[in-house]
Amino acid sequence: MLEFAFVTALMICLSAVLYLMVRALPRIAEEPAGESTESKGMLDRWAHSDLPEKIDIFLNSFLFKFLRKIKVVVLKLDNSLGSHLQRMKAKEEEHERKAAINFQDIAQGAEERRVEDRRRFGRRASDRPVDIVKSAEPAQDDVIV
Repeated sequence: MLEFAFVTALMICLSAVLYLMVRALPRIAEEPAGESTESKGMLDRWAHSDLPEKIDIFLNSFLFKFLRKIKVVVLKLDNSLGSHLQRMKAKEEEHERKAAINFQDIAQGAEERRVEDRRRFGRRASDRPVDIVKSAEPAQDDVIV
């Protein structure tokens, strides 16, 4: 924002200087009317002819057409890059969905496995392996070392 303020102040100052120069221009004495055009330099003759206006018209027309074509090319490039980025984003999201770890599914799957193990081995839900080992008494003929 500060840069904008400095650039604006610079433009205002330059326009003030230009205004002062334009006001002082009529005070400059013109050349006498008796002087011939041959004594003028080639640059002066060229500047006062119609050629600069024709060149300006041609350049304006050329630049207008050229810049419009460049604008179309840039817009097409922008569209193609945007669509390419969207495809890449969709592929990345699909890959993340496949690779994402869903801890709720894992926990639910572990609970289902526990229930299935209990059914398979005949344990109740309240039985734990530690409780089963503690409640088992050694047989009389087992040797304890």
